[in-house]
Amino acid sequence: MSANKIANTQSRAVRTISILLLTLLGFTGVAFVLGATTFKLGLDLQGGTSVTLQPRIEPGQSGKVTPEAIDQAVEIIRQRVNSLGVAESEVSAQGTGVNRQIVISVPGETGRRIVDLVGQTAELRFRPVLAEGAANATSLTTDTATAILPPGVTPELNAQYAALDCTLPQNRQGGSSSNEAAAVVSCDRSGNLKYILAPAEVLGRQVTKASALLDPQGASGWYVTLDFDGEGSGKFGAMTTRLTSLPQPQNQAAIVLDGLVYSAPRINEPINTGTAQITGNFTQPEAQDLSNVLKYGALPLAFDRGEVQQVSPSLGADQLRGGLIAGILGLLLVIIYSILYYRGLGLVSVGSLLVASVMAFLSILLLGETIGFTLTLAGIAGVIVAIGITADSFIVYFERIRDEVREGKSLKSAVETGWVRARRTVIVADAVSMIAALMLYFFAVGGVRGFAFTLELTTVNDLIVVFFFTKPLVTVLAKFSFFNEGHALSGFSNKSLGIVQKQATATGGVSNG
Repeated sequence: MSANKIANTQSRAVRTISILLLTLLGFTGVAFVLGATTFKLGLDLQGGTSVTLQPRIEPGQSGKVTPEAIDQAVEIIRQRVNSLGVAESEVSAQGTGVNRQIVISVPGETGRRIVDLVGQTAELRFRPVLAEGAANATSLTTDTATAILPPGVTPELNAQYAALDCTLPQNRQGGSSSNEAAAVVSCDRSGNLKYILAPAEVLGRQVTKASALLDPQGASGWYVTLDFDGEGSGKFGAMTTRLTSLPQPQNQAAIVLDGLVYSAPRINEPINTGTAQITGNFTQPEAQDLSNVLKYGALPLAFDRGEVQQVSPSLGADQLRGGLIAGILGLLLVIIYSILYYRGLGLVSVGSLLVASVMAFLSILLLGETIGFTLTLAGIAGVIVAIGITADSFIVYFERIRDEVREGKSLKSAVETGWVRARRTVIVADAVSMIAALMLYFFAVGGVRGFAFTLELTTVNDLIVVFFFTKPLVTVLAKFSFFNEGHALSGFSNKSLGIVQKQATATGGVSNG
């Protein structure tokens, strides 16, 4: 290799290292600006909330509780949890037959709120209002003797209306609503009003999209907008067209979720746009939570909430301490081995491991702040395994360089030709780890996914470190006489390369290398 080419290569190496270090400095600044100063910890490390959902068996509906229905409910609940940005949560089914339960474990202080949310059936229906009154009203009119019931209201419905007291909290718990084709009596979620509602005309399964929005005028505050499919748009348009010509309160359309009326707006004109809004003085979290559960449809079964438990992090803390100690010891052993075996060249491995550690640290901090990634014991195990992957990468490269030097090439030339031979091996080895991590992430659940994610992340970091730090640093060091002249402590002396005995035999003398 010509002197000019070597000089250009070394100049590029310095620039590459500088860019990488400046990039890390930039990400450190971003983490500081975002306030990402501590890791978000998973359920096993910081504790959280665990709840069991038991399928509710309605009279004559025992056949609905099937393994398929439970599995469908698990998937819907898992989607709801993931959409809320809660990482490392666990949603699983336990037991067999009608005794099968769903167990939800959510890390952090927000666990209880999320558990309350994901257990909702989220059965959404749009029903025309037949009658409206105070929460504790016992009659539709003040003159009970001559009372004429509104159209569609039967004496049976009137009796149910009179008996229902919506001021009582137990009557505002919600749950699975009754037959969509039947008229019902229902409370509003605030406990201020109660309604007699006609059969449902538009259903939640006809909703294709749900979004939480803030009224820019400030009149409605936060609300949820819904987009219907073709069938839903047609039915909603027909319903609103018919209601505009009716008197109060029959010109209202009640939006009913899990048997409770969230809002009952007056319909002043037909709505044929295929969209609707749910208002109700929502806070931002309430609107976002409602939109999230509506995105994925209703649960196929109604569930009763079992015991809610707070999961203690004390055991996890002990295990975390043990995992960190194991990781630090593993890192120290790799460093000691590298220095003892590779001498001065081992300092490159120390620097590479330190840079990889900084990258992993910043990555986990920023991902925790941006996408809610939480660190678990399994994730820590993935980081520890990555130490070996990183060490393997620079060992492959170092041995290729030493092979080239043994064949008589100069160190500066060996650094480049050895890299050509080593990089394919490094890429293939890391690719195998990345594929395995991807398979684990997509086909496993629970803590295994945390292990797979951190393994994937740190393997990508390894490629970056090897290409943009390890190799350029070796290129820079090769220009120093300490290394290229084979100093005894450089790692490139004849003795370190194992060729002392060969020279001694050939010359009949003793070498001082």
